[in-house]
Amino acid sequence: MKLTLGFSPCPNDTFIFDAMIHQKIDTLGLEFEVIMADVEELNRLAFKGDIDITKLSYHAFAHLLGQYSLLDAGSALGNNCGPLLISKSSMTEQEVNQSRIAIPGKYTTANFLLGLAFPEAVNKEEILFSEIESGVLDSTFDAGLIIHENRFTYADKGLVKIRDLGEYWEETTGYPIPLGGIVVNNRLPGEVKAKVNQVLASSVEFAFDNPRESLPFIRQHAQEMDEEVMYAHIGLYVNDYTKDLGIEGKKAVRHLFKMAREKGLISQQKKAIFWDD
Repeated sequence: MKLTLGFSPCPNDTFIFDAMIHQKIDTLGLEFEVIMADVEELNRLAFKGDIDITKLSYHAFAHLLGQYSLLDAGSALGNNCGPLLISKSSMTEQEVNQSRIAIPGKYTTANFLLGLAFPEAVNKEEILFSEIESGVLDSTFDAGLIIHENRFTYADKGLVKIRDLGEYWEETTGYPIPLGGIVVNNRLPGEVKAKVNQVLASSVEFAFDNPRESLPFIRQHAQEMDEEVMYAHIGLYVNDYTKDLGIEGKKAVRHLFKMAREKGLISQQKKAIFWDD
């Protein structure tokens, strides 16, 4: 059975998916047609409902409950790994509220966190995440919301951190920050969902056990080609929660959706979140 599979070219995604798309593990009779795109494009594809399995920001997933379900493995969720609000110089909260801010996408979890931390900062424009630093440097934007490997490069370019939004989340909730997860389309039969969940878990386990095996695939698609930066990126977003969300990870996800409902960002109606609910 062939299924469409969407994920980003970022090192954390290519690291965990390498084994399952290159048949380095038993895929239980499943084949995958890869759709590689940045997270906001994947969000858009999921809203159309055409993709079978995909990386999805938790913010976007909150709007797609009922249409997709979250798998146990593959999530980017942890501590000290959240998005950063950056600029060319330090800014007060009032200055942030008045700024023109570049964001990596409306439905990214990064934008959701920005809204929680700076609810009055509404002058935002969506651009490709990899272009945000340059947009701030050339003063097209006053500030930028950066994700992925850019958090390792912004300081070298003379930019400064205004707020770590992952720290904001952790300080205010006590939970690890849910950034993105792997979801499966609910139109698929339960036995297929179970296979996908098992194959993904095996792919993540293979990546942990053989961390250098996926290096050619990672390097082929990484924006930042320095190997040290690539593995720092992987170390930041791939952890025990990527192997399995577990009780604590699932609590963090449920709390995020609870906050989204309370702030009127998503429907008040509660729906199943996880594939085996």
